[in-house]
Amino acid sequence: MNGNLFEVVAIDEEYKTVELQHFDGTIESMDSEVWRVSDIEPAQAPEDWSGSVDIDLEDLPEPDQCIGNGWHDPMIFLDRHE
Repeated sequence: MNGNLFEVVAIDEEYKTVELQHFDGTIESMDSEVWRVSDIEPAQAPEDWSGSVDIDLEDLPEPDQCIGNGWHDPMIFLDRHE
């Protein structure tokens, strides 16, 4: 898909679509037949996961404030840091 990273977030078998979320958070729906013939390759998750959550790095606490507190999931981490 043009070298852009995305994640499959849903497969709708009734409507025969695949829902994709791009790095910037936009959602795209693709017909499952188009999905099957597309030239798509698996990729590692990006190191910078913040694209789809629209958060500035200065809004995050210092790393030493969260290491060891069990906040390994970025979304849980953000929920707990208020």
